[in-house]
Amino acid sequence: MTTALTPAANHLAVPVGDLDSYISAVNRLPVLEAEEEQALARRLRDEQDLEAARKLVMHNLRFVVHIARGYSGYGLNLGDLIQEGNIGLMKAVKRFDPDMNVRLISFAVHWIRAEIHEFVLRNWRIVKVATTKAQRKLFFNLRGAKQRLGWFSQDEVETVANDLGVSAREVVEMESRLAGHDVSFDPEPEDEGTYTAAPADVLMDHEGDPAMLMERSDWDSYHQTRLQAALAALDERSRAILARRWLAEEKATLHELAAEYGVSAERIRQLENNSIRKLRQAMVA
Repeated sequence: MTTALTPAANHLAVPVGDLDSYISAVNRLPVLEAEEEQALARRLRDEQDLEAARKLVMHNLRFVVHIARGYSGYGLNLGDLIQEGNIGLMKAVKRFDPDMNVRLISFAVHWIRAEIHEFVLRNWRIVKVATTKAQRKLFFNLRGAKQRLGWFSQDEVETVANDLGVSAREVVEMESRLAGHDVSFDPEPEDEGTYTAAPADVLMDHEGDPAMLMERSDWDSYHQTRLQAALAALDERSRAILARRWLAEEKATLHELAAEYGVSAERIRQLENNSIRKLRQAMVA
């Protein structure tokens, strides 16, 4: 979580620089009664009342924390998981229909989990372990089963495949991916004087080829010029957001920038994505 203050319901300041303080603050916000939740949702739907939307979000943040804790076993920062879940909650609030006669959190669970799932899949490993819909389903279901059962027998592979509606081959492939781990390309020896073979020792080195060095230098210079021109075409705020999110040594989070510019985290995300898209278009034009 980042060092900033986010306005909360009833003017409560929720500190997001300290995760424990943030969780304590959102847990102090009372759960809305069903009637009050319905009234706020109707104000949002019928009158586009942003204050009603804010209250719906703030009074349900505690549930996002609870859901995000369920993904702590993936080795990712809990604050980041909560932040992604909060984005899912905001999307759910925007789409919530009070006439469905269900509580908001029951509707929002899908959106919260979807955002967290995407974040986990993007950040769990250097190499993506799941790209298709079937692989994503396998990833989250198989990982929990493996923690309970260890390596599968052939009968267990067939059972999992039938339960999830995938082939046995896909189950075995995902099991292998989950069992693997990222390996250093050029590992340091464990003990002084000990030789450790690495891929870098056996691959051909093309760095000394003068023609390739000159070509790479010209190509890098060309792209650098194009990139500078593309950045110059962006407005000042967009350039600042990109610099803080991608170029700074200590990268700013969406919520930190949202507090600084006085807009929502979702708006910062939109500005960032729009800027990146413009840069890509300028680079390939």
